[in-house]
Amino acid sequence: MAKSNVLFWTYVLRSKKDGNMYVGYTKNIKKRLEEHKRGYNFSTKMRLPFIIIYLEACTNQEDAMQRERYLKSTAGRRFLRNRLREYWSSSFDLA
Repeated sequence: MAKSNVLFWTYVLRSKKDGNMYVGYTKNIKKRLEEHKRGYNFSTKMRLPFIIIYLEACTNQEDAMQRERYLKSTAGRRFLRNRLREYWSSSFDLA
């Protein structure tokens, strides 16, 4: 059986407007980021613009979905705070 080269991406965006994070997953990261940028996503369009602060690749959809759920949890937010410690300590403003 041939292996697929498709990757699924779990990503974290940070709103430059309010500083809040958005966690999602997708098969096509370029397309999905463009959708966020253009305001096509109901959950993020009122908080534009965004910057991408974290990205992970998974080899299957279920793993990406599971990772998204984890990063949205309290433990996942703690993981991101620790994993991106340098980012948080150096990002005094959102500009």
